[in-house]
Amino acid sequence: MAAAARGRLSRGVMGRLRLASQGLVGPGFGSVPDAVRSMTAMQAQDLQASLWAVGQRVPGSRAADVRAALDRGEIVRSWPMRGTLHLLAPEDLKWILYITSGRLIKGLARRHRELGISAADVDAAAEAALGRVAGGFAASRSELFGVFERAGQPTVGQRGIHLLAVLCQRGVLVQGPLAGNQQLVVAFEDWIKVSRQLGRAEGIAEWLLRYLRSHGPATERDFAWWSGIPLTETRAALAQVGDQLVGLEFDGRQYWLSPETAALLDDGVPGQRTVLALPAFDEFLLGYTDRSIALPAHHADRIVPGGNGVFRKTIVAGGEVVGTWAAPGNGRRGAVVPEPFDAVNGWRPAAQKSFELQAAKYRRFLGLDGP
Repeated sequence: MAAAARGRLSRGVMGRLRLASQGLVGPGFGSVPDAVRSMTAMQAQDLQASLWAVGQRVPGSRAADVRAALDRGEIVRSWPMRGTLHLLAPEDLKWILYITSGRLIKGLARRHRELGISAADVDAAAEAALGRVAGGFAASRSELFGVFERAGQPTVGQRGIHLLAVLCQRGVLVQGPLAGNQQLVVAFEDWIKVSRQLGRAEGIAEWLLRYLRSHGPATERDFAWWSGIPLTETRAALAQVGDQLVGLEFDGRQYWLSPETAALLDDGVPGQRTVLALPAFDEFLLGYTDRSIALPAHHADRIVPGGNGVFRKTIVAGGEVVGTWAAPGNGRRGAVVPEPFDAVNGWRPAAQKSFELQAAKYRRFLGLDGP
């Protein structure tokens, strides 16, 4: 747990170390499954944004490659933590749900009471759903909701999505192949053939280690928020895995990262001139409870207007968020529009050119500009 020299650190350096940990600078990852597995979990409530989040970490990949990985079950999309959708490696989903689902479902008890969802209702919905999809079949969300309705389980007023989510959190169902821009629902045991089995303490220790390797430099509080694991258990896990990490002190806080990423402090942290067009909800910003390293507090409202929880697409330069961008029609009309924070002074020509290259990369990713 050697600590690097404090004087060599700055917010820009810390941000670029995070870019390196996440595969956003440097060689990146070799395949879509490798990227998702290395990140452990990637925010994915916005499906199109999650495709681009993976694409930015896998050089040369296309949206079709990420979609194909979902269709083949090489990556999965479910509700493992914080009550929101994430991409994961299929073998990781069951043991993570074992750790998180009890707390997640308990935390929704009040909302379930408001929606009139009891334990018996969940069991009835599970029986009805498996009657439709077990044996290798799949159903659209609307088809599944129809199954719920016929079983006496209303789906209006968010009741249907809450039933679906709790069945996924219980490991009964999982989202499977894509049908256009919707995912079909399948039986968990039919779709995921191999699942790792980890006890709670062992699983939290592995999860923390993988998070700090893929998101570091990060704090124990970052992981506790990101995963939903209580801080006491997080600290116990850190005591188990801390000897496999490097500690950095910055701005009065202790951060942790992998030895490989920390070694960049000796060789030169890459990305000082790198400009990236990251998707909404990207882990580079969303993966931490304290986002001040990458995003100055006075610009926070530009990324999450009104604190409404909806994160905008970001422009990152040298490890710091410097603006947002838009792609009307999901970029399919060809326009990718930068919106830098400093609209008065604008960008230097090199930064503008770098963003134009990112825009071209995004269009290629969508299959709009040829091979």
